Amino acid sequence: MSSTEWSAAALHTFDEAVNATAGFRSRPGQRRMAEQVAQAFASATLGKVEEGDDAPVRAIAVVQAGTGVGKSLAYCVPAITLALARNTRVLISTATVALQEQLCTKDLPALAALLPQPFRFALAKGRGRYVCKLKLERLAGTGEAADEDDLFAEEEAAARAARPAHETEARIQFYSGMAQALARGGWDGDRDSLDTPPAHEVWGPVAAEAATCTGKYCPAFSQCTYFDKRKELVGAQVIVANHDLLLSSLGARVLPELDNCLLVLDEAHHLPGTALDQFACSMDLGRHAWVERLASRALRVGGLLAVQEIADVPRHAAQLRQALIDVGRLVQDLYGSALHAQQGGWGPAHVRLPRGELPEALQEPLGQLAHHAEGFAGALRAIAKALRAEMRDKPDEARRLSALYAQIGMLAPRLDQVLATAQLLLQDSAPGAVPAAKWFTLETREGQDDLLQAHASPVLPGSALRKHLWSAVRGAVLTSATLTSCGQFDFFLRETGLHGDDAASTLEVPSPFDYAAQGTLLMAETAADPRDAAAFTAEMVQALVQDLADVRSGALVLFTSREQLRQAVDALPDALRPAVLVQTALPRAQLLRRHRERVAAGQPSIIFGMQSFGEGLDLPGRLCETLFITKLPFAPPDDPVGEARAEWLRAVGRDPFSELVVPATAIRLAQWVGRAIRTEEDRARVVCYDRRLGSTRYGQHLLQGLPPFTRVRRGALEAAS
Repeated sequence: MSSTEWSAAALHTFDEAVNATAGFRSRPGQRRMAEQVAQAFASATLGKVEEGDDAPVRAIAVVQAGTGVGKSLAYCVPAITLALARNTRVLISTATVALQEQLCTKDLPALAALLPQPFRFALAKGRGRYVCKLKLERLAGTGEAADEDDLFAEEEAAARAARPAHETEARIQFYSGMAQALARGGWDGDRDSLDTPPAHEVWGPVAAEAATCTGKYCPAFSQCTYFDKRKELVGAQVIVANHDLLLSSLGARVLPELDNCLLVLDEAHHLPGTALDQFACSMDLGRHAWVERLASRALRVGGLLAVQEIADVPRHAAQLRQALIDVGRLVQDLYGSALHAQQGGWGPAHVRLPRGELPEALQEPLGQLAHHAEGFAGALRAIAKALRAEMRDKPDEARRLSALYAQIGMLAPRLDQVLATAQLLLQDSAPGAVPAAKWFTLETREGQDDLLQAHASPVLPGSALRKHLWSAVRGAVLTSATLTSCGQFDFFLRETGLHGDDAASTLEVPSPFDYAAQGTLLMAETAADPRDAAAFTAEMVQALVQDLADVRSGALVLFTSREQLRQAVDALPDALRPAVLVQTALPRAQLLRRHRERVAAGQPSIIFGMQSFGEGLDLPGRLCETLFITKLPFAPPDDPVGEARAEWLRAVGRDPFSELVVPATAIRLAQWVGRAIRTEEDRARVVCYDRRLGSTRYGQHLLQGLPPFTRVRRGALEAAS
């Protein structure tokens, strides 16, 4: 079939699916989106291109679909229909667990029963979300990773002795309970399905991380939760993953090959931030004991297997540790005063290197650090190779050998991070190129040593995505309710590396909601300038408390800082306190459940939330009849990556405020405001206390990106009266 015929067939299937779904009605915007998806996926060239063939056709559709459009159906039906017709697969990547679960538990099962051709779907998560049965078995009896065949039993016994007895007992009980639930089928081995997700320090020792996994050589391989899930992916035509897994597994064959599948990126506005997180790195400059432990383990295991490369391990380890000490001391000498002067605020203190230029004093020790980390890592690779060969040749000893592999693998990622961070810190920018962001942080921790770290990160997510993602993709759809900024796609296209890409096309599909009738935007101005944080917060809190007294059902208050939230909580009168649920006081699921129960009982319920509650939160109807925005959600002014990017923009004669700050804030604000109207029956009021929204030129640009609510202004004197 031709691409035109494929596209037409996919749209025909979409129309039939809409008509066959009870309660659904045709939405012109949804069909327009389905048409764009079908055209992109039908025209893309998939699979291997033979020498002499025409260059492969790339097609990337960027679709902003307003709330209520029904974008999941609009991309799922054409994508699945075309994947089945073209004998390929659909890879859907989301940013949140909530959307992954919605697709796999609601949307895709409904479609599987509806579409004429059967298809299978599967959920893909990072391996660290699943338990390692072998580790769990060993920990369930002792609370520590040691057994009679373990070379490190003495070391682990010392660690156990240093821990309070009640904590060791609690861990043993926790791991034993997990092991029993897994054995009887009461738990599937997925961390997310536990009633109470465990803390990282408890889950980490039993996670099925790649560095500690021997794969098919493991004696528990046939019962492995992670590899069982991987098997489900093999037979699935639709795989639902997340942006983190997509970017972290590039080239690793965990997910379908991007040049031979149809890629959907939902919640695509998260992609640039995920890319920066994925390609950033950091290392601890203050704690070095792990280097000696890793060297000791490498020498013992390497000695057992007669690995020649371990001969240089003592030298590399000693020099690596000394280099870490030297770099840490020099950082304290150079930047200690500035770091300590910042102590007492929220989060760790930081000092960024202007223009990414590394001081000469740090270049030699960081060079030594990178050299010895690379040498040490080479020896570990040789040991890992020898262990896998030994397990292949001696399957009866696989359990003991797997334990040794895991013992080294538990510490090896720290060495990898040291190497990656040192290399990026040492990297000089080519003439005209954007320098990496480089900075140091210091965190004072009560009862513990200070945490001194070095960090490095790319500055432009689009450059990283062009290099690592789009170079491999043939057909893709990127969608979200908030892709335009101030009415334009340009900012998003630059952030994702698609600006100027001839393969990329854009489409904006408006929401079917009647925002002017369904919602009101109240711009509640304050006398205090929002840039005067102390005066503004005091006045805003006073106005907020007065407005909260009028709440009769569900409401959501979004804060931009913990200090704002704290002052608002402190200012609550006794009569209001029972109605307020604070994000920092309860787990998210528990808080939302309590909120729904109160509203269902006819009681007022008000959620106080930080920025993470500004998106991905679905509170339809009476659950959010009023949304309060305490301040415009500008990014923190001291973000090192943002600082470095603004510095570069100024250096090349560009304005970071208009080019970076305002567009990013526009997308974030649109997400926040999107919490208010979720269905065609909702009625809601949005209250914003930041006067800049209505009184500044950039505020007018921000308003262009918001739904067309009926707008009302309230002056400071009106609020006080």
